[in-house]
Amino acid sequence: MTITRREFGASIGAAAAKPVPRRAQPQTPNIVFILADDLGCGDLGCYKRGSKIDTANIDRLSSEGVRFTDAHSGSAVCSPTRYGLLTGRYAWRTRLDRGVLRPFDPPLIEAGRLTLPEMLRLQGYYTACIGKWHLGWDWPRMDDHIDFRFAIAGGPVSCGFDYYFGVDVPNYPPYCFIENHRMLGLPSEQKTTRDLDGAPGPMLAGWKFDEVLATLTTKAVEHIGLRAQSKQPFFLYFPLTTPHEPIRPSVRFQGKSGIGAWADLMLETDWAVGEVLAALDRHKLTQNTLVIFAGDNGHTAYAGLKELLASGHKPCGELRGYKGDIYEGGHRVPFIARWPGQIRPGDVSRELICLNDMMRTAAAIVGADLPPNAAEDSFDVLPDLLGRPAGRRPQRAVVHHSGNGVFAIRRGPWKLIPEQAAPDKPGLARPGELYNLDEDISETRNVIQEQPSIAKELAAVLTKYRRDGRSQ
Repeated sequence: MTITRREFGASIGAAAAKPVPRRAQPQTPNIVFILADDLGCGDLGCYKRGSKIDTANIDRLSSEGVRFTDAHSGSAVCSPTRYGLLTGRYAWRTRLDRGVLRPFDPPLIEAGRLTLPEMLRLQGYYTACIGKWHLGWDWPRMDDHIDFRFAIAGGPVSCGFDYYFGVDVPNYPPYCFIENHRMLGLPSEQKTTRDLDGAPGPMLAGWKFDEVLATLTTKAVEHIGLRAQSKQPFFLYFPLTTPHEPIRPSVRFQGKSGIGAWADLMLETDWAVGEVLAALDRHKLTQNTLVIFAGDNGHTAYAGLKELLASGHKPCGELRGYKGDIYEGGHRVPFIARWPGQIRPGDVSRELICLNDMMRTAAAIVGADLPPNAAEDSFDVLPDLLGRPAGRRPQRAVVHHSGNGVFAIRRGPWKLIPEQAAPDKPGLARPGELYNLDEDISETRNVIQEQPSIAKELAAVLTKYRRDGRSQ
């Protein structure tokens, strides 16, 4: 069995997706994007005064850059958020109208769709993904069974990355590392139980859940060292597997927090960020590298909630909502960016942004023009990163989407959850809700009856975005 990369530009449609040559005077900083899995704003010291969890490295990044207080994932769960980040398009426009991809699902990113790494590669960047993928693969099948001996198409190297190392999903099979499009070993054993380590399925002999993050971090640090030897700018997408389940901190971090296993894992997550920052310093790359750190969902991993609450730490703080939810605790995420000489140290931005915006923002940095059939839900937020006036631009709106398929829309201080069918309760309608987040961040006072014109206006915007196939 052989494998063929999905070549962008191999068809007329894909060719149309290529950006035109750079505009004048582009900038070519290295770009490192660190995506933490299941991380709320209340889990970091720089967002929550008096936090009981020491996140010194992430806090340092915040003090040296800009911290956004109104940043959002494109969805309240993993796969659709990652799709939006890498394509600049809401995932609810795809076949995935709720939930996440399951083990051995096919790719979610369509063949021929321009992605963030492919756009940067076309502008001269070397692109790498090290970490959790969770966007599907074309798994090789023989007689209705997956044959792990063969190459796997449809993954990161088919979506614009020059190099990949990582795991598909840390709590889904197969439990084995993948490099580019090959399994590193054959998962010949079976995990037979469903627990906080993950679902049952094929597993490499001797697989250790507590070594996954350390292995990925070592690989990311090594990769930075290799890229330092080249004059070619690089894009490193480092999607961490933590602090999502499995809640398995490595031996050196077990018991270190004094709170519990999830808090220990949070310390290890902060350590991983520190290792990347130290590698940039060591190889004298810091000055010309834009580092972005964000959470992929706004909620704390379920397994960590009980121990955190018992310790007196309230991870979501005043934000209402939890895993997969449409409320702020489900999708409002930490977002920090550092770019020495460009971003003011210690800055705080209250601008409304979304992870989908990274596609168009990166294009603005490198001077690439995007075609009409790409990044349909991405906005250029470079002026917000740099703390500069954005000029005259319309007030943008962000669409929120829950794990079970419920929609909401946000513009200015107003957030509307329109009346809609309850996807998880056939035949039942979910009543409409309207909140002024400037006055009621906890979403305790529904003012939809008092502000019908605002509710109507926002509902019309959401309908237009869904109908038009784009919001940009």
